[in-house]
Formats: sequence, C-alpha cells, structure tokens
Amino acid sequence: MSDLADLFPGYASEWINTSSGRIFARVGGKGPPLLLLHGFSSTHVMWHPVAPKLDDKFTLIIADLPGYGWSDMPDSDKDHTPYTKRAMARTMIEAMEKLGHVHFALAGHDRGGRVSYRLALDHPGRLSKLAVLDILPTYNYWERINRLYALKIYHWTFLAQPAPFPETLILGAPDFFLRHKMASQTKSKTLDAIDPRALEHYLAPFRDPSRVHAMCEDYRAGAYADYEIDKADFEAGKKITIPMLALWGDAGIASAAATPLDTWKQWATNVSGAPVDSGHFLTEENPEATAKLLREFFLAG
Repeated sequence: MSDLADLFPGYASEWINTSSGRIFARVGGKGPPLLLLHGFSSTHVMWHPVAPKLDDKFTLIIADLPGYGWSDMPDSDKDHTPYTKRAMARTMIEAMEKLGHVHFALAGHDRGGRVSYRLALDHPGRLSKLAVLDILPTYNYWERINRLYALKIYHWTFLAQPAPFPETLILGAPDFFLRHKMASQTKSKTLDAIDPRALEHYLAPFRDPSRVHAMCEDYRAGAYADYEIDKADFEAGKKITIPMLALWGDAGIASAAATPLDTWKQWATNVSGAPVDSGHFLTEENPEATAKLLREFFLAG
C-alpha cells in the first residue's frame, strides 16, 4: 500500500467498521456529502481526475466496495450473498452512517453503479440524487445478450463460472488480463488515458488470490441473485423516483446494448442522460466532460 501513489493529496483516509468488515474511503472537500463508487478492474482511485473538479462544492466520500481495493473481503457463501448489490448497498449505508451521513447523493460507475441503483431502489429515503456511469440494469444486460454483445462483455460469463476456474486462469497472468481487458474497453483501445500511477493501484488486487476470488464472487452474485432481485422489481413495476442522471461512453459498454436513456426510463420516473466522448472509463478518458455533467446535475436545484 505504501508503495502506491497518493492520488488524493489532502484527503483523509478512513477505515470504517461495518458488519461486512472495514470499508476504506478517501474523504475530502466541503459541502453536502457525495458518495462515489468505482467499478470492476478499478478501485476508488478511478475518481482521482474528477474529484478536484467537485470537492469545492461537495464533501466527497470515495470508497472501495467490499472485496475491492483496500476494503475488507467478506466471507462468501454458496449464494454469494455478501457480494450481491443489495448487501453491498446496505454496507455502504452503514459506512456512510458511521461518517455521520444518513442522507447523501451518490454516483457509481460499472459495479459501483449497480450498487448505486440498487441502493436507490431498496432505500429511496437515503438519497437526494443518483448518477450512474456506463451501465444498464443487470436484468437488462442478461436479457439482451446476443452474439455480438456476448463477445463484448465476455467477462460477465467468464468471471461468474464456479470457483476456482476463473480465479486460476486470471492468476496465471494477472497483469496481462487486466491490461488487456481495460484497453479493450477504452475508446482508443489503449491504456493511454489511464494514469500509470492509477494503473498500479488496479494491478495490485489482481495479483492477490483472495482479491481475485472476491471480484469473481461479485460477478457470480450478478449472474444469479442480482438478476433475480432486479427481475422481481422490474416485473412489479418498482421505480427509482429521486432525480437520476445516466451517463455513458459513446463508445462504451452500455450504448452497445441499447439506447441507455430509453432503458433507464423503464426504471426511473425522473431521469436525464447524455453520452460522453469516451469508452467505458468516463472519469479517466474524459474527466472534464464527466465532471461538468456531474457537477451540473448535483448542484441543480
């Protein structure tokens, strides 16, 4: 940990005790609380290009999800329960309460976006506003997978295979796996937009067998429990009612499956959205545009 660059100078480091173990977060800025959650193959560090463009107006809580980065890895079970987005959402509420924030705004990318919209559905009174970056609901992804889309999000089915199959293969060449996967999801198909110091933060967990297992458990939960939880809400007509913003890379993952805003309108009653000139990693490929859209949304009355 001490060998990795500090990309949030002036921010506090918090290890927050929860029922799922300790959650790590960087905390800085001033103003109302805004929780920022990262996605797969990243850690909290993915927000480092955007944070300085938001922290004059918001107290930023930039957390590692359970199992990721420097947060603890809860012991899993046959149903992958601690890694469901429902369980992770409860953990993030618990962590925010420990920091004194019962009500807050929330933005999440990729897996963090899935935790975010689940939190909005399960605990609507906790959030003032919600933003999700380059995702559609888990239910929609699984329902819409066809030949070309399956090739694009192959990692969903690969990582969800029973242990220790994906873990063993990833650990055989962890750096190659991560570099290849991240590059394939950028607009340029290179890692040029990823700060080399941030990349070292992302590579470290992929060299740790326990972390790789935790990340696979996240995807196993996504293929089973998360899908069923989403399906039940969709069929019941349950919707997100707080103001919501959907952002997506114009060469990202979400836009390859469907028109993102049309899809989110099936899940939310008050949603706006826009594409960003990027691939999947909006905050790193185009931090200026991403921060501008987030700032305008969260500051709007």
